[in-house]
Amino acid sequence: MSMQLPQRVKIVEVGPRDGLQNEPEVVPAEIKIGLIDRLTDAGLPMIEATSFVSPKWVPRMADAAQVMAGIRRKAGVGYPVLVPNMKGLEGALAANAEEVAVFAAATETFSQRNTNCSIAESFERFKPVIETALAHGLKVRGYISVALVCPYEGEVDAQAVVPVARQLYDMGCYEISLGDTTGAATPGKTQQLIEALARHVPVNKLAGHFHDTYGQALANILASLQMGVAVFDSSVSGLGGCPYSPGATGNVATEDVLYMLDGLGIETGVSMQQLLVASEFICGFLRRPSVSRAGRALLAKRRRAAQAAA
Repeated sequence: MSMQLPQRVKIVEVGPRDGLQNEPEVVPAEIKIGLIDRLTDAGLPMIEATSFVSPKWVPRMADAAQVMAGIRRKAGVGYPVLVPNMKGLEGALAANAEEVAVFAAATETFSQRNTNCSIAESFERFKPVIETALAHGLKVRGYISVALVCPYEGEVDAQAVVPVARQLYDMGCYEISLGDTTGAATPGKTQQLIEALARHVPVNKLAGHFHDTYGQALANILASLQMGVAVFDSSVSGLGGCPYSPGATGNVATEDVLYMLDGLGIETGVSMQQLLVASEFICGFLRRPSVSRAGRALLAKRRRAAQAAA
């Protein structure tokens, strides 16, 4: 495997969906729309906007259609939505979504806890979703939850992830995001997984989705970059988590990822200053500071400069 770092990386912003769906209070549609529009202004190439799921199970996403109708879409920017079944896909199509995402799990226990079905049953469930989406000209992205460590079964054997990834790829997913749902993975484990998967799925079809529970997310991203992965999911201000993964904190913060990539000279097309605008907007509504270390430091630096100039 090549150890040369990619020249450009695609950051997939998941805060509006993966982040806000786990907030204790309902975030109004207008705030979600305001956040997505600010993330668009920051130059993010892909922003996971919402999910078309049952309001009974995920009440925070009940306004999916309203959000999709209200955002200011920019040419060249993707606004994928999560769909768990055909009903969700129908909602996505009605909302003029151009890309959808489906999700599977790498362990049977997590699959049962998350979707009340086995891994095999989950594939049967979203097989017609993928086929119909592709028939309508939509792009389909695949997620694999607990691809490295499961909160119920512990460390996940890379060989157990291979058939899940391969099946998603064979079914038509153009990209497969590997989820470190518990945030417990380490760089060596991450590289072992990518090496195993690369024998069955092209590396340029893989993405990393790292949570920062154990402070390993940036290290895992760097380890992934060394293996040729050039797509990473992150969440503005580190919003989010997983209700099915007890003790897991939020996704790695987009500001932290961008700061590292900028420092490595890797192109992203994302403006840090505009990203901080989006961060301040959502943190202001939530009435709490960002958990991004780079974001907090840069905002403090900006405030000191403004005070000195006053």
